[in-house]
Amino acid sequence: MGKDVIIACDFAGKREALEFLDLFTDEKPYVKIGMELFYAEGPEIVREIKRRGHKIFLDLKLHDIPNTVMKAMSVLSKLDVDMCNVHAGGTIAMMEAAIRGLTRQDGTRPLLIAVTQLTSTDQEKMASDLLIEKPLADVVMHYAKNAKAAGLDGVVCSPLEAGMVHKVCGSSFLTVTPGVRFAGGESGDQARITTPARAKEIGSDYIVVGRPITGDADPVAAYRRCVLEFVD
Repeated sequence: MGKDVIIACDFAGKREALEFLDLFTDEKPYVKIGMELFYAEGPEIVREIKRRGHKIFLDLKLHDIPNTVMKAMSVLSKLDVDMCNVHAGGTIAMMEAAIRGLTRQDGTRPLLIAVTQLTSTDQEKMASDLLIEKPLADVVMHYAKNAKAAGLDGVVCSPLEAGMVHKVCGSSFLTVTPGVRFAGGESGDQARITTPARAKEIGSDYIVVGRPITGDADPVAAYRRCVLEFVD
């Protein structure tokens, strides 16, 4: 599977999201629909963007008891998205239930990946807030191995961890990495970040890029710069 840039369409509503996508007249970027846009507009925004020809990563990070996640995933499977996710912290049993719910009667399903640790989390926060004393890298690898054991397709992790995930889970196990900024750009609320070019070197399969593209004066040019650095 080839590398790709996913644009995080973290907009407050349908109008802003579609006006942004209208800027792209020559490309159909892979887009991420997260909680903000999905909770504002519901499933119809997914259908509308899919009708426009975009691949969609539905980023809702499900984390609940296995039966609840299974039922939720069976609903999401009808939206024809290309990728969705859960929190790996929900246990192997929850992730296995997610796959069962996501798999359609014909055996097809979107890609399913698991969040290891959010890129806003660092070692200090993990210890003080989550009472996890293990090194951050060890925790991410353990969660990645759990996701693979559950049958998932990959994980969300920091680009700094992508190469290590491939070492412990195999080259075909996908790494989807937010926390990507252009050299010299603002880090925002991300703690573990790198550039598109460096993410490519380390081994990310997909990079998820939001504000460096959506907040740029020329979003199309910023997207093309990402593609040039990461894909080409």
